[in-house]
Amino acid sequence: MMFSYRLVRLIESHADALAGGLEERVQNHPQVAHFRNVPAHELRERVYEIYRHLGEWLLGKNELDIEHRYREIGGRRAHQKVPLSEVVQAIVLTKENLWEFLKSEAVMDRAVEIMGELELLQMLEMFFDRAIYYAVIGYEEEIARTAHEEGALRVI
Repeated sequence: MMFSYRLVRLIESHADALAGGLEERVQNHPQVAHFRNVPAHELRERVYEIYRHLGEWLLGKNELDIEHRYREIGGRRAHQKVPLSEVVQAIVLTKENLWEFLKSEAVMDRAVEIMGELELLQMLEMFFDRAIYYAVIGYEEEIARTAHEEGALRVI
């Protein structure tokens, strides 16, 4: 667990650079073209917050915290007319951005370190899988709410 802790702290201390790297990836990635309509600072702030407080997200937050955050993000993206496929792809890019950073920074040379890294990777996978799931739920709820409101306006 000591190695996991060291990697988490490494990520948190490089949160600004990681957020900037993701912002650049999203701006240049053809599979998330609609994110160009999302204010850059908004995406950067959301991602920075995750990277900067990764230890808290992985160890201190529970399922309800992740659900709340990502349902809100999913709903916001639906409201901004970002296609659901791009919402999911942006979360995947966030994870890939992190993997690339870890590969470039982490040097493992002992079995204990490998076990610590595997534990961290498993926790990260679970976090991002839940993030995707709850973002999709929030997105779907926003689409349903909007359709309901538009239907109510037609009746009036």
